[in-house]
Amino acid sequence: MKSLATPSTPTRSIYRTFWDLTVTGIALGAIYALVALGYTLVYGVLRLINFAHSEIFMVGTFATLITATNFLGIPLLEAGNYPYRTGFTLVAILLACIVGGMVVSGAGAVLLERVAYRPLRGSGEHVGAVVLAFASAFTASLVFTETTRTNVIIGLIGTAPLAVLYLRIFRRGRQAPRLAFLISAIGASTAIAEAVAIWSPRDREQYQTPRVLEKKVLFEFLGTEVRIDYVLVIVGALLMMTALVLFVNRTRLGRGVRAVAQDVETAKILGVNVDFVILITFLLGGVMAGAAAMMFTLVYDQTRFNIGFLLGVKSFTAAVLGGIGNLRGALLGGLVLGLGENYGAAIFGGQWKDVIAFVLLLVVLMFRPTGILGESLAKARV
Repeated sequence: MKSLATPSTPTRSIYRTFWDLTVTGIALGAIYALVALGYTLVYGVLRLINFAHSEIFMVGTFATLITATNFLGIPLLEAGNYPYRTGFTLVAILLACIVGGMVVSGAGAVLLERVAYRPLRGSGEHVGAVVLAFASAFTASLVFTETTRTNVIIGLIGTAPLAVLYLRIFRRGRQAPRLAFLISAIGASTAIAEAVAIWSPRDREQYQTPRVLEKKVLFEFLGTEVRIDYVLVIVGALLMMTALVLFVNRTRLGRGVRAVAQDVETAKILGVNVDFVILITFLLGGVMAGAAAMMFTLVYDQTRFNIGFLLGVKSFTAAVLGGIGNLRGALLGGLVLGLGENYGAAIFGGQWKDVIAFVLLLVVLMFRPTGILGESLAKARV
């Protein structure tokens, strides 16, 4: 007679599968959460959605790839013949890759703010003209040519004069309507993705990123084998999020971020450099996206010029789930989304994974319209 304390084989299998899904869901949710922090930071300060943030993540994956292959000399080999590293060499490679992703994504986010957002806030008309030209170049020129490079040239030539005319005559010194920010962000997103596609020697193919870390089991937890890459992603994401929360809550510049998030005009009167604070906000979001990009390539070993789109949409979903504008909400939303996707895919099938993510969002918003937490960045606790 079987002991009641010993589960049957089917029960043990379900139990183990549940914890397998939990571990992988937390790792995926950690990546969502890091990217979601970028959406949350920008929305908390500007009350705008940075729809180009997904491309900042994508650029970070390519920065990780280039750091590993071009600067560290790690070759791209076929499956089963990976250049695994161990010890200090492995730590140095991982640190170099994550720093490369964070630096490039952070710089890209700063450039994005300077070119695509600041001109529309009432300054820098000459830069705004260029950004409007880029925003419409890839759409307006598709009618005339077949190659992407020629599309860019014709689009810029055709739209730059109109952008200059609009910015110089009709809106000098005035802030653009909120729709203009949306259009500019979408245009910048398209421009970044197409620029990477043009730069890519293999154009639009998927890249296999170097695998320097052997994805072996580090330990067992409740009967589940936990891989080392999952542990690195979860621990790394928690450290990054903790550092960000401490920065926002405990530093002078962080208090400036919260002041601008609460009331821009009052912050100006008190001597806060609003433009600089907004720039730092974009930088922080870009750095988080760069860290997430490295972790994504660590787990999934791939990248592509349009890889940021779906992940960006889901990360934005995670930010809304937790409460857009709330740092802790981004973490919670990422975990809920990652776990919900994994559990749902196991129950209904992998083809329903993306559907489950957005159904989960709708269900949460029905009962909590402001998200699970809903606290704004301006009211973050010190």
